Amino acid sequence: MPDPDAPAVPPLRIHQREALEALAGAWHDADHPRAWVVLPPGAGKTRVGLEAVAGELRAHPDTRAVVLAPNTAIQSQWIAEAQAMGLDASDDKSLASPLTCLTYQSLAVFDSEATDVDATTVVDRLHPNGVALFDRIRAEPRLVLVLDECHHLLEVWGRLLAELLEAVDRAHVLALTATPPESLAGEQRALVDQLFGSILYRVSVPAVVKEGHLAPFDELVWLTTPTPTEEDWLTSEAVRFTELTTLLTTPGFGSVGFYEWLTARFVEPVPATTTWAALAEREPDLCDAALRMHHAGLLDLPVGARLREEHRHDPTAEDWVRLLGDWLLRHVAESDDPSDAEVLAVVKAALPSVGYQWTRRGVRRGRSTVDRVLARSYAKPGAAAQIIAAEHTAIGERVRALVLCDHERASATVPVALDGVLDAEAGSAIAALEALLTDPDTAVLHPMLVTGSVVAASEETLRDLVAFVADRDPDLASKLVVEPGTGPVSTCTSGWTSRTWVGHVTAFFEAGRTQVLVGTRGLLGEGWNARGVSTLIDLTTATTLTAVVQTRGRALRTDPTWPDKVATNWTVVCVSEAHLKGDNDWFRLVRKHQGFHGVDADGDIVDGVAHIDASFSPYAPPPVSSFDALNARMLVAAADRDAIRDAWAVGETYQDVTLASLRVRPATWSAVERVDEVVSLAPVPPSWRLTTDGMTTEEPPPATSWSTPLALAAGTAGVSGASLVTGEWALVAGAVGALATLGHAAVTGRRHAETLTQWVRSQLALTTGVPPLEAVAAAVADGLAAAGLASVGASGLTVDVHPGGDYRFRLVGTEGDAEVFAVAFDEAIGPVGAPRYLVSRYTDASLPDGPIRTRRGARSALRATRATGEAWHPVPSVLGRNATSAGHYLRSWQAWVGEGRLLAAAKPEGAGIVAAVSGEDPFAATTVMRRHWS
Repeated sequence: MPDPDAPAVPPLRIHQREALEALAGAWHDADHPRAWVVLPPGAGKTRVGLEAVAGELRAHPDTRAVVLAPNTAIQSQWIAEAQAMGLDASDDKSLASPLTCLTYQSLAVFDSEATDVDATTVVDRLHPNGVALFDRIRAEPRLVLVLDECHHLLEVWGRLLAELLEAVDRAHVLALTATPPESLAGEQRALVDQLFGSILYRVSVPAVVKEGHLAPFDELVWLTTPTPTEEDWLTSEAVRFTELTTLLTTPGFGSVGFYEWLTARFVEPVPATTTWAALAEREPDLCDAALRMHHAGLLDLPVGARLREEHRHDPTAEDWVRLLGDWLLRHVAESDDPSDAEVLAVVKAALPSVGYQWTRRGVRRGRSTVDRVLARSYAKPGAAAQIIAAEHTAIGERVRALVLCDHERASATVPVALDGVLDAEAGSAIAALEALLTDPDTAVLHPMLVTGSVVAASEETLRDLVAFVADRDPDLASKLVVEPGTGPVSTCTSGWTSRTWVGHVTAFFEAGRTQVLVGTRGLLGEGWNARGVSTLIDLTTATTLTAVVQTRGRALRTDPTWPDKVATNWTVVCVSEAHLKGDNDWFRLVRKHQGFHGVDADGDIVDGVAHIDASFSPYAPPPVSSFDALNARMLVAAADRDAIRDAWAVGETYQDVTLASLRVRPATWSAVERVDEVVSLAPVPPSWRLTTDGMTTEEPPPATSWSTPLALAAGTAGVSGASLVTGEWALVAGAVGALATLGHAAVTGRRHAETLTQWVRSQLALTTGVPPLEAVAAAVADGLAAAGLASVGASGLTVDVHPGGDYRFRLVGTEGDAEVFAVAFDEAIGPVGAPRYLVSRYTDASLPDGPIRTRRGARSALRATRATGEAWHPVPSVLGRNATSAGHYLRSWQAWVGEGRLLAAAKPEGAGIVAAVSGEDPFAATTVMRRHWS
C-alpha cells in the first residue's frame, strides 16, 4: 500500500510519456519484445520503468517483473519509488512479490570452486545460488525484465545477460541507460544490437533542460599549474627529451637526419606521383603531426596540404613520438650504419621521459609519471577550495558542493622517481578533504567525506551527524562511534555500513548541515541522488562519455525547494609548460567534453571545449600566462546564475537533433556589418553568367539564385527580415535594387549612367571573382540532394554570421545530411589536393572603360565580355565517386556559381591541371567543424 504521508506522484513529463508510448507500441508487436531507451540522469528512467511495469501488471495480474540494477543504492531507489506508486516491490530473491528489485551481482555469483573446464555457458559457472535465481526468472510464464543502467551489462555481465535473454526470449525486456549509443565501442555496440536492436526512444540532456526537468547549467574549468616542487620535477624530467630534440638538428646525427627524413616522407614523397591527399588518407596521424611541425617552422608545407584548426598548434609529445617512431622503424633500426645505432640508443633512452618506450615493433606507450603528477597534483585540492569559496560568496547558504575523486585513498606505492614530489595520498578523496578542512574559507562549510568504506569529517561535524541520525533512527545513532584522528580528519565508521550511511549523509547534506561533500565517482557518480547539489567539482581522470554524463547528472537534478536552481559543473585542470607532456590533463578535459553539450558564448548549444570558452581549442591548452584571467572570467560567469538560466531559454521549442556545422573565417573578409533595413531583391534581374562565348541571359536563374545568399547570411533564407551584407554584396544589392528601380521610374542624367555602369561592374565582379561562400555552399547542398546523398538541398541551408566575421554553415535536415554537407563543403572551399574531379569557373573578364548610358548598352557590354581564363576547384570526394554524382555537382555549380566545366583527374587533361593547380587555395579560409544541438 502507498505511504499516506508520501508526496503525491508527479505527472509524467513529456519525454517520459513519449517513451512509454513508444514502449507500448513495441511490446504490442510480438516480434519486438525488447526495447532500449536512452534517458539522461535526472530525466526519470526509474519512473518510466515502473510505469511500464505497472501497465503490464494491470493488464496481466499474473505477470512477474524483475529489475536488475548496478548497485544496492539504485536497487533501494527502485523499491522506494515503486512503493510510493503503490506497487508491491521487494528484494526477495524468491520472486514472491509482483515486482522484485535485485542487483546484477545477485545474479552473477560465480562458484570459485567450479572445476568444470568443459562448461560452454556462463550459467554453467554460476554458484548454485546464482543458478537457482536464474532458473526462477526463466521459469516465470509471463515476465517483464528491466535492466537499469544497462551499459554495465556490457562491461561485466554481458554474456550472462545474453544467455538469460535467450532463455526468456518471449519476455518483455526494457533496457534503460543514460549512455548515448555513440559512446559505445565496437564490441559493446555489437552486443547491444544483438540484445536489443536499435534505440526505441532517446532524449538528450539539452532537451530535458529545455523542458524544465533538469537544471540549467554552465560548464566551467579552473586552470592551475603544478606546485613549485612538482614543477621543478617536471622541468628536470623534460631535460632529456629537450636534449634529444636539439640533437635532431645536429648535422651527422644519423645517416639520414630526422628533418631530412621528414622532408622525404611528407614534402617530397616518394614515389613522386604520391599526392598529399592520398598520403593523408593512408597515414592521417602522421600527416597531422607533420603539418604541426610545419606550423612550428620545422618543415616546409607539403604541396596540396591545408592547415586546419587542429594543425595551427605546436607539435605535441605524441606528434614527436609518432614521427620519431616512423624514422626509427623505417630507417634507423634497419640501418647498418654505426651512426644510426648511436641514434637508436639515444632516442631509446629519451622516450621514457615522455611516457613511451622502444620495442622491436616500434614505439609503444608506457607508464607516464608525468601524467601521474598532473592528474594528482596537490594544486587541485587548493583549486577546489577556491571554487567552493567563490560559489559560497555567490549563492550563500544555497551552496551544496560535490567534489568527486577517483579513489578514497591513492595507491600505497609511489614510483621511486616521484619520491619527495607526491606521496601516497596525492589525488585521493582524503587529500581533498584535508585541504578543505585546513582552508578557513571552506572549513566553515563543514566538509565531509563519504565513500563505500568511510565517513570522515572534522570531529565537530561528525558529532553533529550523529545527532542528526538520532532524530531519524535513535537505535542506529546509539551504535555510532566518532573516532578522532591525529590531524583534522576524524571518522565515523563503527556501527553502520555504506548501505545505511549513504542515505543519512545525503539527508545531512541536503539539510545544509554539511555544504560540501567529497566522494568517489564509484559511489556518488551514478545513481546517487541529492537534488540540492548546486556545484560539481570534477577531480577525476574519467573521460568516457558514460562517466561524464553520469558525473554531470549529479548536479542537474531540479530541486522543488529551489525553483530557480542553476548548476555549475567545474573541471580542475593542471597544465605545465615545463614539459612536452604538460598538456595531458588538458586533453583529458577535451575528451570529457566530446559529445557533451553546453551553451557557448553565442548562446548556441554545442559539444566540445569551445562551449566552455570561445578561446579554447581541443588541440592545445591556452598559455599559462592567461590562466588567472580565464579563472576570473569563469568565476564571473558562475556568479551570474540569471545569465546562465537565460542562455538556456528554458521552455522554448526544440528539435532535439545534433547537426554538424562548419564555421568558416574567410581570409579577406572583415567583420560583418549589420544592416537594419530589408534589402529589396525583387524583381530579380536576369542572372548574367560568363561563358567563353560571352555573357548570356538565355536561362532564367533558379528561384533561390543570387538573392538567396543575402538572406542566408542572416540565417533567414525564405524569411522576411533584416539581411546581413558585407563587402561586395552591399554593392551588388544596391546595384540590383537600382536596376529594378529603373524599370518603374525614369532616372536620367549622370545618376542614370553611374547606376548602369556600377551595375555592370558589379555583375562582372559577381560572376568572375572568387564566388561567395554562400553560393558554393548552396551548390554543394543541391549537388548532394540531386545525387541522393542528402534529403534536402539549398532550401535547408542556413548561415549564421557571428560578429568578427565567422560564418557558420549548416544543412538542416537529418544528422546524416548535416554531416555529409559539412565535410563536403569543407573540401569544396579547400585547396586543390588530389580530387577525382575538378570543376571550373571562368575568370579574367574585362570591365567596360567608359560610362554606360542605356540599359541596352549595359546588356551589350555584358554580351561583348569574353572570359580569358579558368579557375579550378576540387569536387568534394563524396560527389566525385563517379561521373554521375560529379555531373550533379556541375549542374548545381553552374546554377549557383556560374558556367564552368568538369574534368576527371584520371584523364590526361585533368591530370595535367591537377598537377598545375595542386596546392592552390582560392578561398584561403580557416574552417572549424562543430556539432550544434537545436
